[in-house]
Amino acid sequence: MAALDEDEGLLEITECPETLEGKPAATIRVRDRGVGLRDADTRRLFEAFYTTKPNGMGMGLAISRSIIEAHGGRMWAEPNSGPGETFAFTLPSA
Repeated sequence: MAALDEDEGLLEITECPETLEGKPAATIRVRDRGVGLRDADTRRLFEAFYTTKPNGMGMGLAISRSIIEAHGGRMWAEPNSGPGETFAFTLPSA
């Protein structure tokens, strides 16, 4: 979203109750109105050292996903119906 004018950018964070394997859970979604991702980027997004940023290290999403999975959750990305992408994760309730 760095390439967008400040008034064009939108970052929306929402939560909602869910079930995960029949147990209470919560899902957090982070939605932006950035440029979105290409299909090739979406397939590799959570690989260690893969980045879409010129100076990125490609570790943030891989580490985040491994932490979430270690706690019994899951993490994914999906394109928005308009511009941008949504990143989401579900974790079981404590």
